[in-house]
Amino acid sequence: MKISKLIGLGLIALMLGACGGKDDANVTDEAAEAAADDISVSDAELEGNPFMQEWDTPYGVPPFAVIENGHYMPATKKGILELRAEIDAIANNPEAPTFENTIVAMELTGPLLDKVTSTFGNITGTDTDDELRALETEIYPMLTREYDAIRFNEALYARVKAIYEQKDSLGLDEQDARLLELRNRYFVRAGAALSPEVKQQIADINSEMSSLTTQFSQNLLLETKAFTLELTEDDEIAGLSDDFKAAIWNEDKQAWVVGLNRSSYETFMVQSENRELREKLFNGYRLRATAGERDNGPLAIKIAQLRAKRAELMGYDSHAAYILEYNMAKTPKGAEDFLLRVWRPGLERAKEERADMQAMIGDEFTFAAHDWWHYSEKVRKERFDIDENETKPYFDLANVRAGAFEMANRLFGVTFEEVAVEGWNPVVVSFDVKDENGEHLGLFMTDMYARDSKRGGAWMSSYRGTSNIDGDYIRPLITNNLNLPTPPDGNPTLMRFTDVETLFHEFGHGLHGLMTQIDYPMFSGVDGPRDYTEFPAQILEHWTSQPEMLELYARHYETDEVIPTDLVERMLAAGNHNQGFATTEYVAASLLDLRWHMLSTEEAAQITDARAFEKEVLDGYGLIPEIEPRYRSNYFAHIFSSSTGYSSGYYAYLWSEILDADGFEAFKQAEDIFDPATAARLKKWVYEAGGLRDADELYRNFRGQDPSIEPLLEGRGFAVEETGGN
Repeated sequence: MKISKLIGLGLIALMLGACGGKDDANVTDEAAEAAADDISVSDAELEGNPFMQEWDTPYGVPPFAVIENGHYMPATKKGILELRAEIDAIANNPEAPTFENTIVAMELTGPLLDKVTSTFGNITGTDTDDELRALETEIYPMLTREYDAIRFNEALYARVKAIYEQKDSLGLDEQDARLLELRNRYFVRAGAALSPEVKQQIADINSEMSSLTTQFSQNLLLETKAFTLELTEDDEIAGLSDDFKAAIWNEDKQAWVVGLNRSSYETFMVQSENRELREKLFNGYRLRATAGERDNGPLAIKIAQLRAKRAELMGYDSHAAYILEYNMAKTPKGAEDFLLRVWRPGLERAKEERADMQAMIGDEFTFAAHDWWHYSEKVRKERFDIDENETKPYFDLANVRAGAFEMANRLFGVTFEEVAVEGWNPVVVSFDVKDENGEHLGLFMTDMYARDSKRGGAWMSSYRGTSNIDGDYIRPLITNNLNLPTPPDGNPTLMRFTDVETLFHEFGHGLHGLMTQIDYPMFSGVDGPRDYTEFPAQILEHWTSQPEMLELYARHYETDEVIPTDLVERMLAAGNHNQGFATTEYVAASLLDLRWHMLSTEEAAQITDARAFEKEVLDGYGLIPEIEPRYRSNYFAHIFSSSTGYSSGYYAYLWSEILDADGFEAFKQAEDIFDPATAARLKKWVYEAGGLRDADELYRNFRGQDPSIEPLLEGRGFAVEETGGN
């Protein structure tokens, strides 16, 4: 893989590891020597391998139909060997180090490995199987060791350091200067300046971490896949809507089958009149990977311990202190203080919501956690005379997606044209994306439906990033993934409004990747601190409920009638319903993440039971028993399924909500949700700018001021006195 992009992103969930170079002549450090594997691959092993060929496919997408599982390992090995040679040539160049022969040169390394690992990482997320899971346990630790070989390569770091020390006299433009700054920062934060003994310890930790996080992810996928509710009796499907029943009908089993993907889970929890089954599904969801051979508790503890130790070796008090150093929150205390400002009013509102639902139930039974979705919907329907079955016919996937495209066109001038491109699964739909001048921006590939081979949740990713080095203008291959239930053949895909918001959210990430105008892969696309990069996604959620947008996309799938005004008014009036619950379950997970990663080495070593630690933390903040955190430790993939991921950063979604609420205020103040001047600033300083500048500066350049927390609190219906700061 291009070392530039890999270093810029770190050990992200897609890759879990990285790649690097080793040669006895240039890796002078014992840690680097030990980090890299003795790898070889024969010509015979590579014969007929599609990764060894130029891809004569539309837009250069991977030739999915001819790529077999057996192709990944040989091509990975070949890619590593090629990258080693490239790194060796840079590190041992007899010429004096320059920006071009060292910094830019690293941006151009590893094209083969880039092809292999980006494809492998995406496919294992969307269409995995037992063979691919086995390959993950081999490939990712191997890549991690290669990554360590690069970052501990003394000769390479010496050249980077020498150039960095001359930065003020090199006459670099803004992008060049930013690249040099980030490159040097990466090596320093990776531990390149540490002693050989310490680097060896870090290399050992990274290698073990790669194996543990891969195992965590695989355990969760298998546990999620293993649990289903099979419904055959009328009392078991009582309350379920016709479209949901149709979506979950399994012809082979002659039963309605409910799994644990979030959309199906929440729909069942809302609609089902069978309290016993709701409790069973609830426990199936929250008790995943908590027992037996796929218990993720011990893995979470070990990962947290390794992260604490690694941070200590690099001179930080905790993993959270290390991670947050260049985030907008800056410190663990800064993140925690922010969360608590929202936690307190959210928890109080949640207690009021609990009381309302118990009042509805009366003396029939005592309200419990598995009742929340069902009775919250009943209260909402009673209070606002609305339910999702009334709104879903107006949210057909095809119309919603077309609405998102129209929004992007009105804001930024971009257009989307569906094109015939073979994807990794037959459900993939692809679009050629052009800018306001008709120039190609990238390919946008969408995969909207849940399946057993696909991980849960919703996400944006890429098969190829953006670069423009020496006139070689390469545009990205961007993906959006959701997990909507698959409707029966010939039926439309009807969405809950929360799913609509999710689609616009991921589309925002997609635009961030598509519209980038940064030349260097290291900070193009969606690069930036976690508590900023959610902003370009979250701000677009505001358009979903605007009357001008609803007229465009909220049309009845049968009649094409625009959603009635009175229904919209009721839907919007209900917008802050259950906000106490939504806020509390999210902030609880965010606080749990922080507390796992605020541990010192000594504190982490004392933890022996993940659930006990989790309970102690959440009880300490006053979480009520009727609410579980959105993610319990055992299935908290955001923070435990990769070496870094969202660890110490799950709060970022809420922090970014400060930005998106404040940012949308600019359009409201302009009295036009498509205001050209505001949209132009958003385009230039957010979607096109990548990681060109620090996040604070990028936001101020767009907004003209620092963000305020007040719009966030007001948006959630919390009347909280503003005390200053974030």
